[in-house]
Amino acid sequence: MLAVARRQPEQQAPPVQRLRIRYAKRGRLRFTSHRDFGRAFERALRRAGIPMAYSSGFSPHPRISYATASPTGAASEAEYLEIALADVCVPDLVAEELDRALPAGLDVLAVVEADPGSLADQLTASRWQIDLTDSDPAVVARAVEEFLAVDEAITERMTKNGLRSFDARESVVRMTASGTRIEVTTRHLTPLVRPDDLLSAMSRSTPGFAPADPLITRVKQGQLDDSGGFVEPF
Repeated sequence: MLAVARRQPEQQAPPVQRLRIRYAKRGRLRFTSHRDFGRAFERALRRAGIPMAYSSGFSPHPRISYATASPTGAASEAEYLEIALADVCVPDLVAEELDRALPAGLDVLAVVEADPGSLADQLTASRWQIDLTDSDPAVVARAVEEFLAVDEAITERMTKNGLRSFDARESVVRMTASGTRIEVTTRHLTPLVRPDDLLSAMSRSTPGFAPADPLITRVKQGQLDDSGGFVEPF
């Protein structure tokens, strides 16, 4: 019996250009999950007619590299991803077309040529703004002071592998309070400490600190320099 030759997967041409995109999640769209955003973004690429490069194999998919996603429910002014293109495009025109194709609240802020380095390696810290409009400013200030005074602040989070305990204090580089607003800079450690983890840890240590409806916004993302400032990946 003659052997039947196996069909080989289609091989795609290598990308000719890589673009780095900064986008925002605003308003009600902050509740968009990472998976939902991915679907919306791929639809926007098709609507905008962006000439995407595709992966090889039996199920080719557009070459999109996502970075650390903000938690569902958190707004952001500093989300990043990269796309690989089959044709060379003008970054500013890509920004205009993609922003037009995405729903309002998922907003493209800038598009640039990607440098040769890994995007993930350039996103090692975040600056967050946490607004606690239902809280007493004095209690907020005390919660921040008490959190910064400890060397360890254990909190818990339910993961796909069950309840996990970890130190929320270790990742915090800087935290300040002004009225009912907290500004905090965190390193991206493993596990990744989120702003809601910080609030949970602070609630454990400060009586009366129990924010019910925090508005969390990532305002910057990048690498910390020696002075504690940010080097953004653009």
